[in-house]
Amino acid sequence: MSNLAYETSPEETRVDTDTHSMSELRPIPRISIQAFCETESVASPIERASEDRRMAKAHLKLHMGGAATAIEFYQTAPTPNLIILESRQEPRELLESLGQLAEVCDPNTKVIIIGHYNDVWLYRELIRSGVSEYVVAPISMADIVSVIAQIFVDPEAEPIGKAMAFIGAKGGVGSSTIAHNVAWEMSSLFQSEVVVADLDLAFGTANINFDQDPAQGIAEAVFAPERIDEVYLDRLLAQCAEHLSLLAAPSTLDRIYDFDADAFAQIIDTAQRSAPLLVLDVPHLWSGWSRNVLARADDVIVTATPELANLRNTKNIIDTLKKLRPNDPPPKLVINQVGIPKRPEISVADFTEPLEIEPAAVIPFEPQLFGNAANNGRMLGEMDANHAIVGSVRELAHVLTGRIEPKSKKKSGLGGLLGKLKRKK
Repeated sequence: MSNLAYETSPEETRVDTDTHSMSELRPIPRISIQAFCETESVASPIERASEDRRMAKAHLKLHMGGAATAIEFYQTAPTPNLIILESRQEPRELLESLGQLAEVCDPNTKVIIIGHYNDVWLYRELIRSGVSEYVVAPISMADIVSVIAQIFVDPEAEPIGKAMAFIGAKGGVGSSTIAHNVAWEMSSLFQSEVVVADLDLAFGTANINFDQDPAQGIAEAVFAPERIDEVYLDRLLAQCAEHLSLLAAPSTLDRIYDFDADAFAQIIDTAQRSAPLLVLDVPHLWSGWSRNVLARADDVIVTATPELANLRNTKNIIDTLKKLRPNDPPPKLVINQVGIPKRPEISVADFTEPLEIEPAAVIPFEPQLFGNAANNGRMLGEMDANHAIVGSVRELAHVLTGRIEPKSKKKSGLGGLLGKLKRKK
């Protein structure tokens, strides 16, 4: 038999290797990725990777151009969860370019560099400076998916998602409305994947506010904790917008919703490994599970209206959470429905003085804007993008994601690199 029957081309060998090496990789979470490539040989496998089933939940955009293109692009655009940057620059020139890129990167952005120099010194300098990985070209599709998986899928790594718990000081103060609108703004402003979890199983309003009627939701997860993993959770999510998903409450009274203290712990952990931003809409109640949810969240946002019972409840919540979270910043405060005609109310200054915190947002009473949005299943920004209240919600979204600083002052994982470069001069 001819030996030609056993010969394979280099391209076929590479495809076989890709298939074998990717067979054990887990799906990439809901992250935003932007790649900047200088050569077609690097752009092509990245483009192929974006079409792979393991990348189905990730959003990847490809740009032609290297560090200079990326620096110019992020002068006006938010940075994603991950930047993949190809550079043919020499090592010291590359480090200089990355110092400029650090000035326009958002705080939590991770960076993968694809270089053309197999230089141990360069690798050590990049890793020391905060770059997540340095890969030497040429690369394959499997290389791309694998290195992303190492960063975002490692079971021993920190959760990629930031959990933000919203709770009202009283019922009816608008905590859910604020939570849903902040989530929508974060997904649309920053093009970052956001998951909203409505924890008020009996009376939750997220499905109404987002105009959704999913057949399944958070009830299926909380009543079957043994089934919870990234794949199962993904099936329960309802897509509300391009970058926004909802874990909806059933909002029915056909069963009793009594939970153990850790009932939502696994759901939150799994969701945090699936998306960069997790908004927890916590009902106004005090139980073992609600206390645990607030204690484990990265940020807690208390919404209150300016009257006496709200002030008492807000102080109790803040004081309790300071004891539960001694190593975390205090909860953030949103004062809502300010200026209701003929209603005596406490001034913002008098409300915040005993709390010893400044409000993250003060939202005036505007029944027409909120009423029209609620009745149409739309967000405030969809109803009137230029309204001052929408501007306040956007500012809160910036604060919660660490993007409130001007672009020129932001530091990402590359921030350390910039400092080192300055010290060397």
